[in-house]
Amino acid sequence: MYNENQVSIVLVGIGGYGNIYVDALLSNLDRGDFKIVGVVDPRPEGCRNLHRIKEMGTPIFSSMEEFYASFKADLAIISTPIHFHCSQTCYALSQGSNVLCEKPVSATIQEARQMMEARDRAGKIVAIGYQWSYTDAIRALKKDIQSGLFGRPKRFKTIVLWPRNRDYYRRGWAGKLRDAEGRWILDSVANNATAHHLHNMFYVLGREENESAKPAQLTAELYRANEIENFDTAAVRIFTEEGVELLFYVTHAVVETVNPTFCFEFEKARVVYGPLEGESDNIVAVFNDSTCKVYGNPEKEKIKKLWMTIDAVKGIQHVVCGIEAATSHTLCINGMQESVPRIPYFPRNLIKYDESTKITWVEGLNDVLKRCYQEWKLPHEIGVEWARAGKTMDLRGYQYFKGDDIG
Repeated sequence: MYNENQVSIVLVGIGGYGNIYVDALLSNLDRGDFKIVGVVDPRPEGCRNLHRIKEMGTPIFSSMEEFYASFKADLAIISTPIHFHCSQTCYALSQGSNVLCEKPVSATIQEARQMMEARDRAGKIVAIGYQWSYTDAIRALKKDIQSGLFGRPKRFKTIVLWPRNRDYYRRGWAGKLRDAEGRWILDSVANNATAHHLHNMFYVLGREENESAKPAQLTAELYRANEIENFDTAAVRIFTEEGVELLFYVTHAVVETVNPTFCFEFEKARVVYGPLEGESDNIVAVFNDSTCKVYGNPEKEKIKKLWMTIDAVKGIQHVVCGIEAATSHTLCINGMQESVPRIPYFPRNLIKYDESTKITWVEGLNDVLKRCYQEWKLPHEIGVEWARAGKTMDLRGYQYFKGDDIG
């Protein structure tokens, strides 16, 4: 039975990543502080626990309008493709629901602003699902950065090499710039699978818990090997408004996996994580006098964002990663797309295809990106023949992604 102390939840999108929320909720029904009151998905068969949802008698709808015509929910959890985040968040807010929306916040910076306005009008909360931002490890690290424990931040770098095969790109909107109606999607390696790791560099530099540092300028190198509209490989140099240099290297066009790795340099310490830094499990601060502080593993609490958002709806927790904190990432994505409006292919003679894994990969790309990471450089700066820098984008005061030349 539902009681008023339970947070009523509607799940919008239960296939794909939505499965993670479904699994977490169904595994924790004994918490007793929430109830799933409805599910919205035009193709619910993508949910691996659909039989349990049906067994529980939870109504299933093909649209949010259908759900809200008969029901209300304290919290809408939105796990749909990027181009629906803005409209669905705004609609849920207009119907009296708080929202937990998956990352990224939206495709464009103007949509993020629309979402803020809708939230403020409704007097509700919106949390964005960048899961690392909710973990004890990242929150403790951010507090120490804010307190000045490491001194002034100087430069940060992050690398992620995650192979993705042909099936990954067969999802209708994967690698697409726009949908059939002309709405921006801007799906890419940097706006989807590795979005967390670009966001994280801004997030830990935020002055307040629900704030991120803001990008002031960026120069991007973007490429593709797969037959997609957008890029599957990126190398980017960004400067924050405070002048901190951020370097970001990501690709899906490799066969070698290098899990998220970063090195954050400060005056008094380096904060490292990941296999290339010899720290696969824990975030570790190494001070100039060789003493260390261990922060733990940010991968351990992947679903904490759900429980913290339920607590925020109940009023016993504040939102740690809302729209404002998530917009630095979106601003970067918009800037990157304008830095390289027409995505070039890698040289055809370097593009290979592995029949057994269905992975399209680029010969030598893994070594290029790892060397760039080691040397704090972009590919065009280490003399790579195919590398070309995009134009440098000034993001201060950037209000609107037009995308006139994108294509």
